[in-house]
Amino acid sequence: MSEELRAAATAVLEVCRARGLKVATAESCTGGLVTAALTEIAGSSDVLDRGFVTYSNAAKQQMLGVPADTIKKYGAVSRDTAEAMARGALGAGNADLVVAITGIAGPGGGNADRPVGLVHFAAASRAGALSHREMRYGDIGRSAVRHKSVLQALAMLKELAEKQR
Repeated sequence: MSEELRAAATAVLEVCRARGLKVATAESCTGGLVTAALTEIAGSSDVLDRGFVTYSNAAKQQMLGVPADTIKKYGAVSRDTAEAMARGALGAGNADLVVAITGIAGPGGGNADRPVGLVHFAAASRAGALSHREMRYGDIGRSAVRHKSVLQALAMLKELAEKQR
């Protein structure tokens, strides 16, 4: 793991630990890399509740309760789907905070409306906070899109954790 990822994961764990918060992830295009970054740090089990890897639309529906209509109407890579994933992960676990990621890492799969490098993030708290970010990394390569997405997800978790009392 890169030092940049290690530092970002450590920062999330420290803030959450100080506030007594549990975290979950709901990942699609990152395939569990956010969870992997957190679990790379010894002692992360006191913060990480669980990670959902919902790569397929069926998994998003079955594991997180994302409505089929949401995916049909807005697409799997959309703000609506990311937010539904985050809400679903909160409902399916014991976490206080959740980050959800859905995107197109490439090299294929993009189109004019949803190009390669488009990633939607949602961070939610059990207290009711919900934020969204859309990133357009461009066609920078699959690994680079996934790496940048993990960093963004960790930044959103840290930001949300810092707002909790």
